[in-house]
Amino acid sequence: MPIESASCASARQAKQKRKSHSLSIRRTNSSEQERAGLQRDMLEGQDSKLPSSVRNTLLELFGQIEREFENLYIENLELRREIDTLNERLAGEGQTIDGAELSKGQLKTKASHSTSQLSQKLKTTYKASTSKIVSSFKTTTSRAICQLVKEYVGHRDGIWDVSVAKTQPVVLGTASADHTALLWSIETGKCLVKYVGHVGSVNSIKFHPTEQVALTASGDQTAHIWRYIVQLPTPQPTADCNQMSGEDEVEISDKDEPDGDGDGFSDCPTVRAPLTSLKSHQGVVIAADWLVGGKQAVTASWDRTANLYDVETSELVHSLTGHDQELTHCCTHPTQRLVVTSSRDTTFRLWDFRDPSIHSVNVFQGHTDTVTSAVFTVGDNVVSGSDDRTVKVWDLKNMRSPIATIRTDSAVNRINVCVGQRIIALPHDNRQVRLFDMSGVRLARLPRSNRQGHRRMVCCSAWSEDHPICNLFTCGFDRQAIGWNINIPALLQEK
Repeated sequence: MPIESASCASARQAKQKRKSHSLSIRRTNSSEQERAGLQRDMLEGQDSKLPSSVRNTLLELFGQIEREFENLYIENLELRREIDTLNERLAGEGQTIDGAELSKGQLKTKASHSTSQLSQKLKTTYKASTSKIVSSFKTTTSRAICQLVKEYVGHRDGIWDVSVAKTQPVVLGTASADHTALLWSIETGKCLVKYVGHVGSVNSIKFHPTEQVALTASGDQTAHIWRYIVQLPTPQPTADCNQMSGEDEVEISDKDEPDGDGDGFSDCPTVRAPLTSLKSHQGVVIAADWLVGGKQAVTASWDRTANLYDVETSELVHSLTGHDQELTHCCTHPTQRLVVTSSRDTTFRLWDFRDPSIHSVNVFQGHTDTVTSAVFTVGDNVVSGSDDRTVKVWDLKNMRSPIATIRTDSAVNRINVCVGQRIIALPHDNRQVRLFDMSGVRLARLPRSNRQGHRRMVCCSAWSEDHPICNLFTCGFDRQAIGWNINIPALLQEK
């Protein structure tokens, strides 16, 4: 009988606690509208540049957070009371339950479950309300793995493209809106050659696979093939640029930009005329590249066509038509006679010239905005970047859907793939440069602060897998190119 009365008493206590819990929740719910109204009144009295819809959404999210934590707090109080009750009942038997031990067990399990549900709910809501998610949790790690080595300053306008020579001596090439293309010593940052043959913005630069010859595309509706001769200067000790890195990322004003007069820029040799000029387009030539072997070149234009030329004769071999809007980029396969072109019509096309008698074309549809670039990787994969803030990895044998999709918070410009390590470098409109693997896993973000990194939109990236000092180069509309040393083994280990 005493045991039955004790159990009945504990049952009554538990019932009363549940009632008090439900009453407290009802009181909480009844006061939610009053709290929300009070918070809105407080916010309305504050100056804010946020739109009212965004502020209301934030209020709702903060309200959800407060309610969830309030419920967790009430549950924890009840569990604490139950611990005290059990301790009183078991005190006569010399047994107790330590609240700390229970916290590590039951409390931790409940709290973890509730917190994970809250986290997932907030993620879903936040993704639906805005796509501007900025994360800097890997900033410190990325700064240790991705080190700025050299800045290449000398152009007087934004730099559209950057490329690395495939032959010795290995030099860096940049194409700029100031109507020039410059060749640089990677080690010293000294300008070696200046090409001034174009009368419009130089939009692209690519090096011949076996000779000291460059191919540039321009807004003057031509592409030029020109020869260069360089002699590398003696390397100087490289300053440790990590000492300049700052933790705070700030906007830079125009007065802080390079003034366009780099060391050694004024006295570098100048090339004024091309070996060959390719002149079949009726609009801006936005990009050009060499086919495998270097005997043919392909150009992409705003006249909605891509042209294939014979380099020796400058004759037009094929005019590649089919895009509905201006082309944005073209790229050739490193070992096969394949060309990929991207366009503002949200598609990119694969052109196959492996059979001399015919050339086939395949259309890839998967983006919702301008495809800014599409590049080949090892095997049968193509990676495409777009203004729709996504990068997609495609299998050439299956055009229906991408095998991986990378979602970002800013438009993606001309991407480049480190073929040996299968790492994608993504330059963005918002000055960021991010590194991903082919499966879509984010590896790192290049440092970007008030003293390091680009100050304006990053237009292009280029890998140089064999160079001992710099293995990644980026260029932007802040008139400079930057050489980075990426510790790839450490980068992959962090993944």
